Amino acid sequence: MRISSRRCCYAVWLVLIVSFAVLHALNLRADFPNYSPWFSDWAKYTDEGWYGNAALRAQLFGNWYLPGDFNPAPAVPVWPFLEWVLFFVTGVSVESARGLAVAFFFANLLLSYWLLRVRGSRWMALLALTLLVTSPFLYCFSRLAILEPMLTAFTLAALNLAVRLPRTRRPILVSTVIGLLFTLMMLTKTTAVFLLPALGWAMVLPLWQNRKAALRCVSAAAATFAVLFGAWMALVISSGLLPDYKYLFFVNKYVKPDEFYWPLLSLWWSFHGGLWIDHILIPLAGLVVLGAVAVPFWLRRSKLARSKHKAWGASLLLDPVFGASILAVVGYILFMTYQNHPQPRYFAVVTFFCFFIVAQGAQTLLRRQSADGEAQAGWIRSLGWAVVALAVSATVVNTAWTVSYAAHPEYTFVDAAQRLTRYIDEHPNGKRLLTSISGDQITLVTQLPTLCDDFGTQDLASKLAAYQPGWYATWNDLDPGTLEDLHTRYSLEQVASFPAFDDSERNVLVLFKLHPLPYGQVRDSGVEDLQIPLPEDKIDISVE
Repeated sequence: MRISSRRCCYAVWLVLIVSFAVLHALNLRADFPNYSPWFSDWAKYTDEGWYGNAALRAQLFGNWYLPGDFNPAPAVPVWPFLEWVLFFVTGVSVESARGLAVAFFFANLLLSYWLLRVRGSRWMALLALTLLVTSPFLYCFSRLAILEPMLTAFTLAALNLAVRLPRTRRPILVSTVIGLLFTLMMLTKTTAVFLLPALGWAMVLPLWQNRKAALRCVSAAAATFAVLFGAWMALVISSGLLPDYKYLFFVNKYVKPDEFYWPLLSLWWSFHGGLWIDHILIPLAGLVVLGAVAVPFWLRRSKLARSKHKAWGASLLLDPVFGASILAVVGYILFMTYQNHPQPRYFAVVTFFCFFIVAQGAQTLLRRQSADGEAQAGWIRSLGWAVVALAVSATVVNTAWTVSYAAHPEYTFVDAAQRLTRYIDEHPNGKRLLTSISGDQITLVTQLPTLCDDFGTQDLASKLAAYQPGWYATWNDLDPGTLEDLHTRYSLEQVASFPAFDDSERNVLVLFKLHPLPYGQVRDSGVEDLQIPLPEDKIDISVE
């Protein structure tokens, strides 16, 4: 009877997890939820189009590459390739692109379960899944067609293989697959290099007693990566795409403060950014890690020096999944520290590993026996129940939050993009080509051909000369430098505006007609000040 009731509880629990997971796949055309704590993240109005623009162009316009524009595919080709394949079946649409991201989220749930079950109980793995599917942070970011869900999937797949290496019959072959997966990670998002220590830990620790086998496996994985990544780089260079590859690193390099102690300030900014994920679970994960490290040392120096109750901390730290989770979090925090510009979406990867830490910590604290067979101290089990209670409290709050987002979809950006495209089609003005920072995002929604005004291997003035667009769109105000580039060949007429999103700095999409200067005139920006509205312009928004 007890076994039957337990199975019934697990079945109900699993149904609830699946139900919340399905919420992520509903209303995929809807905007990133407005008035969320993550309203300032750029991904919701740029990244979905940017990193899939090769697929969009190939399907819609016959060529994936637009010379001089922002072409990230040479550096991160996996996502646009998969979108390109998908669009053959579904056609180009924002729902299809986001559906691909949600499919990876579903895969991440399965991979997380398999990873945690290597040395963990069923309830612990299901607790982690519960934290994941009810997280409003992941609900928002797992539904965007961005790179993080796929990077997480390849990382979890590699970790699943790594921690199972001692059980496999052909560890060298499995290590080769791990090397392939790491190559895919690097070609999905270059920040994957900061996840390498976590993957290395997961490979080496289970094989520590057989160091020759560990060395062979690591060498096989490294050699596979070197060959595959080297082959890709050779293809990029031989195709003349190295400038586009290097440009991705250039645009993601942010100015560092002059103070010599800026890394400390950036580290605090990045570390504190973890609260974007959750105000309860992230501090809780930190306390679990701190306890696993500090308590054994405290017990060793106390009158309980001979007590074996300190083994719970050691068993956690020596768990390959727990150690890999810590290293994954630390690695990504270091990336954001080096970049000095953390964005909420970066923490979409960190979230999984922080929740693993909470779930594994709760399980280890609640065990009746420690790893060495001794009875677990009562106060340690009390800490375990405290961890579970806090996790449940966070889940209750997050459940209501996530359900609220799912029940109230909004379509402001989709509506704005459609209205903008309709206006362009109803008021012809030269080429049906729009220049905008959100251009690729608009293309994803309405298939309108676009250029990026801010990024590209050519400056905007050169791109204007080459492509001669008829339209320009900006958010809320005009950048003086952009206005200067536009003024070299055009006068601007503000013709329409479309409310969208919730950011006070980016909640109105403003459309301009571009009127070529008379007689093909080209102004020299060094001769006169072109960063201010000129008499022939019609500009109502501010220039700042």
